[in-house]
Amino acid sequence: MSKKLSSAALPSSFEEAMTELDELVARMEAGELPLEASVAAYKRGSELVKYCAAQLEKVDNQVKVLEGDMLKPFNAERIEADE
Repeated sequence: MSKKLSSAALPSSFEEAMTELDELVARMEAGELPLEASVAAYKRGSELVKYCAAQLEKVDNQVKVLEGDMLKPFNAERIEADE
């Protein structure tokens, strides 16, 4: 697991970003990284969080377009009752 932590290319997907972010958090929480590597991991994590937030915003905008900008609250109970 010798990925470069700082300023690596953006991930190709939301899922890839989340996987990398999970790995970074686990390594940082485990105390496996020296101080400088922890700072680089934090910086990379910040980049990944921004990327994920942007991807979620894009999806939210797509849903708004598909729903005619009239979003309704998600009701899981109603969906389960329909099944």
